Amino acid sequence: MPDMVFEKGRNSPLVLVETENLTREEWLDWRRKGIGGSDAAAIMGISPFRTARDIYYDKLGIATVEENESNWVALEMGHLLEDLVAKIFGRKTGLKIYQIKKMFQHPLFPFMLADVDYFITMPDGTEAILEIKTTNYNAKDLWWKDGREIVPVYYEAQGRHYMAVMDMDRVFFCCLYGNTEDEVIIREIRRDTAYEEEMIFLEQEFWNSYVQKQVPPPYLEDGDVILASARQYCGRADKDAETIILKGTMQSTLMRYMQLQEQKKQSDKFSKKLEADIQRLKAILAAELGTSCKAVCDMGGSRYTVTYNPVRKMIVDKDNLARLKLQYPEIYEQFVTVSEFRTFHVKVSAVDAA
Repeated sequence: MPDMVFEKGRNSPLVLVETENLTREEWLDWRRKGIGGSDAAAIMGISPFRTARDIYYDKLGIATVEENESNWVALEMGHLLEDLVAKIFGRKTGLKIYQIKKMFQHPLFPFMLADVDYFITMPDGTEAILEIKTTNYNAKDLWWKDGREIVPVYYEAQGRHYMAVMDMDRVFFCCLYGNTEDEVIIREIRRDTAYEEEMIFLEQEFWNSYVQKQVPPPYLEDGDVILASARQYCGRADKDAETIILKGTMQSTLMRYMQLQEQKKQSDKFSKKLEADIQRLKAILAAELGTSCKAVCDMGGSRYTVTYNPVRKMIVDKDNLARLKLQYPEIYEQFVTVSEFRTFHVKVSAVDAA
């Protein structure tokens, strides 16, 4: 394993732990001691996959983010192909790449951690970072915008987090989207101190105000991401659960939701932004209900009754059906699962006088 030589005058990172012989569970335990590069986008509110609350649950050991990913095949393929993609990068660029099996820690902000895929020795003797990615053919377009080469924002956040921890000025990304060495995307980004300062501020706020105090961060992301997170951690609806009383910020959220719904009714044309705002507020309220199916809020002489009821039906999902046909074709009707979706509705009525 090569030793990295850091430039004079740089803030050399600390070594938190050697990772080569760690089990997966041990590695996860160490990662919970701080914020890693893959956490950065969610904390900054720019991840299309995760919320800041997902990261919060991970850090407290309530639920591991990666284990809750539905597309486990893509994750596994990424791990299996990592060495191959790195080899392709080396062949394409002629650059010397190597690994250091260590988890690093920022010397000034100890909550910032980095477990880097590969390092690169540049022709001028400086060191750079190499991040390995895999995607499918259709998703390769995310690496372009308006005909311009880019790095997807959620990967950019990861790279800039690593540059901050390692005190390095360059990150390369190599993304394989096909099955030949020509079906790869190679990008480079350089350090941006203004971006880095904002990122560190947000990560520090997340770590100190939420993780350390064990206070869940608010949902601020897009509606679909919030709903996916809420479904994952809340579980199935419980019709016998107590009615939730909406207070504080949830009252304001509900009032804003009602205002936007009225605005939508009065609008002559469809607005994507208006619809996105409505869906985000709806998701925040739905997440607040958790497993409960009903919430109430008294405001201005009116009672707002929010319902979030499950609609369930018995089905045989595709995987079970396939197993059934192969193993027990004569009793396939016994293999059923319960699916569920929920309907969200707000009813306004007068508050009964006491």
